[in-house]
Amino acid sequence: MTASYDLIVIGTGPGGYVCAIRAAQLGLKVAVVEKRATHGGTCLNVGCIPSKALLHASELYDEARHGFAGMGIEVTPKLDLGRMLAFKDEGIKGNVDGIAFLLKKNKIDAHHGTGRIVAAGQVEVTADDGAKSTLEGRSIVIATGSDVAKLPGIAIDEKQVVSSTGALELKKVPSTMLVVGAGVIGLELGSVWRRLGAEVTVVEYLDRILPGTDLEVAKQFQKILAKQGFKFMLGSKVTALEKSDHGCSVTIEPAAGGDAKKLAADVVLVAIGRVPYTDGLGLAEVGVQLDQRKRIVVDDHFQTNVKGIYAIGDVIRGPMLAHKSEDEGVAIAEMLAGQSGHVNYDVIPGVIYTFPEVATVGKSEEELKDAGIAYTVGKFPFLANGRAKVNRTTDGFVKVIADAKTDRILGVHMIGPHVGELIAEAGVIMEFGGSAEDLARICHAHPTLSEAVKEAALAVDKRPIHM
Repeated sequence: MTASYDLIVIGTGPGGYVCAIRAAQLGLKVAVVEKRATHGGTCLNVGCIPSKALLHASELYDEARHGFAGMGIEVTPKLDLGRMLAFKDEGIKGNVDGIAFLLKKNKIDAHHGTGRIVAAGQVEVTADDGAKSTLEGRSIVIATGSDVAKLPGIAIDEKQVVSSTGALELKKVPSTMLVVGAGVIGLELGSVWRRLGAEVTVVEYLDRILPGTDLEVAKQFQKILAKQGFKFMLGSKVTALEKSDHGCSVTIEPAAGGDAKKLAADVVLVAIGRVPYTDGLGLAEVGVQLDQRKRIVVDDHFQTNVKGIYAIGDVIRGPMLAHKSEDEGVAIAEMLAGQSGHVNYDVIPGVIYTFPEVATVGKSEEELKDAGIAYTVGKFPFLANGRAKVNRTTDGFVKVIADAKTDRILGVHMIGPHVGELIAEAGVIMEFGGSAEDLARICHAHPTLSEAVKEAALAVDKRPIHM
């Protein structure tokens, strides 16, 4: 059977399904191909959404254990891990069902099976039962996302040695957890299990946590996590792992060389990053070019070197973030419909959903120094914010970085309560080319956490009011 479309999207993660919906809104006949039984990709099924559910639930549990008494609330919480995991699964189902509804509402044909490009304009879909069908389309968008990066020599069984997927499904709280990698995924999932009772040690090859994040933010965040009970082994690497009925024995060596040591852990979480998912797509056969990191090479209009084949999201250059993929999905859909799609890569926010949260947008101090750009900095601590004080959430600060000549905001970096929401304000003003002075003169409601953003902008000109 052959069906013909204006656009075929392979993958229905945040980039793929958003691309499909926007294209359908613009009048294109659209099909999507999804290998999972449910839509939403890694993000909704085994990534962003389930991890945030467990972060939310574990945060409330931890607050009930350690914070409620200080506010005059006496409780003795009891953990029902099975029910917590069910709560997480309910959230997943609600979201993936919502995507299926949106695809149907927008008259998008959904084909479940593994997609492979057999020629420009032609996708073969193999269903789970082996049945094959062929789709023809004027344009093909690859939005297959990314997969877990493997640690050489370490086999992931999703029981004792887990990826982010297995870490969302542990049947009991481990007494000890070793997290390999001090990036976003490792610190978020490590936070979940630490709050629920595990002793968590993080091993990181570099001499810092959160590579690529503003260094001052990363250092402060490490101190906060250490205060919460995290242990860190920086400048270290895992060289061997042995499993037994009693747990794992992990050999760790200094990254720069030196004596090895062994640590015991009930569960080892491998969280060293993600890699583009391009296997099995037929890319080599049709001549689609990949770079040295196996990302699909595209031009500024998301087109590969093969006419009519495009790619977005984690499989191309740039940060592996769901919202970046979504914006690219909208942009390519609009381009294919004859409009002018656009993504501003200088204003892509990043959030770490621990407590406190970390949120950043724009350039870090290190990036500006490397580029030789003169800048000024304004900082304001949540300790001096009225709302944060009464809420007993005073860890962290807001940092605003502005161009020394023009005062245009170049970056904003935050650690603190709910900064994942506050960062949107910074993104808006940066998108419109706003200055620190512009931000400082906007009236912010009192008492709110957002006042810390205003005060940090005032501090760029050395005139904060409450510090």
